[in-house]
Amino acid sequence: MTATAVLVHGAWHGAWCFDRVMPLLERAGVPAIAVDLPGHGRDAGPLTDLHGDADRVREVLDGIDGDVVLLGHSYGGAVVTEAGVHPAVAHVVYLCAVVPDADESAASVAMENSAGLSYDGRPEFAGVTSTNDDGTLSLNPSRAPVLLYNDCDPQTVEWAVGELSPQPMENLAQNPAAVAWRERPSTYVVCTDDMIVHPGLQEILARRCTGSREWPTSHSPFLSRPELVADLIVELATQPAS
Repeated sequence: MTATAVLVHGAWHGAWCFDRVMPLLERAGVPAIAVDLPGHGRDAGPLTDLHGDADRVREVLDGIDGDVVLLGHSYGGAVVTEAGVHPAVAHVVYLCAVVPDADESAASVAMENSAGLSYDGRPEFAGVTSTNDDGTLSLNPSRAPVLLYNDCDPQTVEWAVGELSPQPMENLAQNPAAVAWRERPSTYVVCTDDMIVHPGLQEILARRCTGSREWPTSHSPFLSRPELVADLIVELATQPAS
C-alpha cells in the first residue's frame, strides 16, 4: 500500500513552497498533504511555538489511514522530530533540516555542530533578519534570494520572497518533546549548494539518520528541482514495509 506524504515547511515559509512537488506526487499516485503551520501560508490563525506547530502536524496525521512519509524542511526538521513519533509515521525525511535531540533546539543543534566549518566564500549573515514589535523575525527581502533561492530563476525568486511571512523566535530555541529519528527510519538530504544551512553542518546532522542523500541544490530544491523531492518521496512511499 502506498504511503501518504506529509510535507512540513520551514521557518518563514508555508505549504505554498511545495506547490511544484504536489502535482508530481499526484501524477505518481502518491497521496500528499502540504501542511501550513499555524499562522503561516493560508492559515489565518495565530502563530504558535514549536509544540503548537507539532500539534498541527499531529492533527493532520490523526486523519490519515495508513502509513506516512513525513518530510520536514529546515526548521521543519524540529517539528517532524517531535511529531514523527506518531504511530502513522513509517519514515521521516529531513530536507536540509535541523535534527535536534531531546536536549537540543533548532538553534543550539546548529551552533553546537558548526565549530570548525569554513564560511569563506559564503554570504554574510549581517542584516538577514529584523525583529518585529511582536518579537517575531522577518527575513530581509533583499537578502533572502542569495540565502534561500540561489539556484532559482528570477520569477520564482520574486514569487517566493513575496510569500515569506514572520517567524516566532521562541520556536528556534525550544527542545522537541519527542525524538522521531531515534524511533523511526529516517533519511537526510544534504543540499550541497545551500547558502543558509552549511552543507558541512548538514553532513554532521545526517549521521543521526538511518541513511542520507546528496543533491547539488540550494536550500529550496522544492522550487528549483521539485522532481528530486518528488522522486525521493515516491521511492519511500512505495517501498515494501519492513
